[in-house]
Amino acid sequence: MKRLSLFVLLACLLAFSTVPASALEYSVDAPVSAEFASPTSVETVITADGGERTNEDLSKNNPVVAPAFGSNTSYLPGSGEPLYPFLNMTGVGQAAQGAETVPIPSTTSTANYPTGGDGVFLDDAFTYGFTEVTSNLYYSGGYLGRLKIPSLNVNVKIYQGTDSAALAKGAGHFEDTSIWEGNCCIAGHNRGANCYFGEIHTLKAGDIITLATKLGTRTYAVTSVSKVLETDTSMLAPTVENCVTLFTCVRNQSAYRWCVRAVAVG
Repeated sequence: MKRLSLFVLLACLLAFSTVPASALEYSVDAPVSAEFASPTSVETVITADGGERTNEDLSKNNPVVAPAFGSNTSYLPGSGEPLYPFLNMTGVGQAAQGAETVPIPSTTSTANYPTGGDGVFLDDAFTYGFTEVTSNLYYSGGYLGRLKIPSLNVNVKIYQGTDSAALAKGAGHFEDTSIWEGNCCIAGHNRGANCYFGEIHTLKAGDIITLATKLGTRTYAVTSVSKVLETDTSMLAPTVENCVTLFTCVRNQSAYRWCVRAVAVG
């Protein structure tokens, strides 16, 4: 009897372990393309659907850095700056055909990025202004210029650097930014004896700021006032338009900074 029971048990186990292979087979319908995003392959992906998007490179070779939140161009479709502005659209690291790589200039001028050539599909030119600080731009008092904000009764000299020594004398110019063409970035204290920027967060759109250097005097109109993280350096980036960007601390919030952007008028 025991042998019979053992035999039946073994037969059952054998039956369960010999499932036909066909039971494991399955098939999956092809995905609907509309449910997926545009291709992001490292291979060059050139559109050929006609119209304005013909010959547009959608690959990872040509990423675009989105404009700063709240900036003048943040709401425009397709706005942003190319992460690799000097690339040939048909391959990473190659110079664009028919164009030369132009470094950021050391004098007052602009850097013209390549705009096309055979096999290169660029619709627009990206021109960034930049003026390096040179010895001939200093006044006899050791400062670079003067910043005025009439609505806040601010009239302050600008010194090179943003360390405590510079800010103890007036406002400080960020050393890696332009002093005239493009984006001129300036910092100042928000409290104490040299509290020149203590109220810049109260500025309104359209308020006037003037910057005077040996290169001339320019008038700017405020376009944005924002609170940014201390680690956010996006507003220090070069710009196509001439602008001045002001920074100061936020009282009792050491992790944040007030940031005011004003764009040249006239």
